[in-house]
Amino acid sequence: MSPSKRQFLAGLVASLGMMAVSLGTAPAQAQAALETILKNKVIKIAVPTDYPPYGFVGIDLKPQGLDIAIAELIAEKLGAKLEMVPVTSANRIPYVQTKQVDLVISTLGKNPEREKVIDFTHAYAPFFQAVYAPKSLAIKSFDDLGGKTIAVAKGAMEEQELVKVGPASMDFKRYEDQAAATSAFVAGQTQVIATSVSNAGLIIQKNPSLGVEYKLLIKDSPNFIGVAKGEAALRGKVNEIILAAKKDGTLDKLAQKWLGRPAGDLPLTE
Repeated sequence: MSPSKRQFLAGLVASLGMMAVSLGTAPAQAQAALETILKNKVIKIAVPTDYPPYGFVGIDLKPQGLDIAIAELIAEKLGAKLEMVPVTSANRIPYVQTKQVDLVISTLGKNPEREKVIDFTHAYAPFFQAVYAPKSLAIKSFDDLGGKTIAVAKGAMEEQELVKVGPASMDFKRYEDQAAATSAFVAGQTQVIATSVSNAGLIIQKNPSLGVEYKLLIKDSPNFIGVAKGEAALRGKVNEIILAAKKDGTLDKLAQKWLGRPAGDLPLTE
């Protein structure tokens, strides 16, 4: 065999060896999050801070709410220190997708588009979105939203779902986060707001003179915890924690405390 052929074959064998090592270690690297959390005893979780009662800053300037409580529960069960990372509707998925955080617990609904980029655990809390407006504004069907100005948070599910069922003439006013959308609606900058039942409850409570009421159900969509693709071990462990909390009544107690209703029968992921 000529020297050039021997050199070529040696290079080929080396390349195949490196490929085999790479393929053999890929799964371990891809699922390293849980191992790292348990080793370092620290878990980074993205949470909302502008979305009461799921996540907001209290008068003591500390985060609180249902999503905060779930984050604390998971950290406790993993024996890890909790590092909370504030996120908005627009950046919460990119944070977990790029592994800047280990989990995202931020009123996250599940849909096919999101399932393409991140994975989801079992649901941990009830949630639904609806259209709200003053009593004086007649809205009986989605067709009645035609030509109306509607406040929404950028990247939130409310706009995505309304586009499917409402007329093309709906005029969306997009704001950086839920707090900004709420402020705009309360200030009269929009006629309608598409938001969660929890946020609407706070609007009604704090601004009784506006006469805001429920108009239309957009979607009943329980909350799930977001996990980066490839982190099956972490996802499985979090699912175990959720199931245990569901069985011993912890999920119902937390939902009752923060939402005024028990968690009830929540969907499980495969």
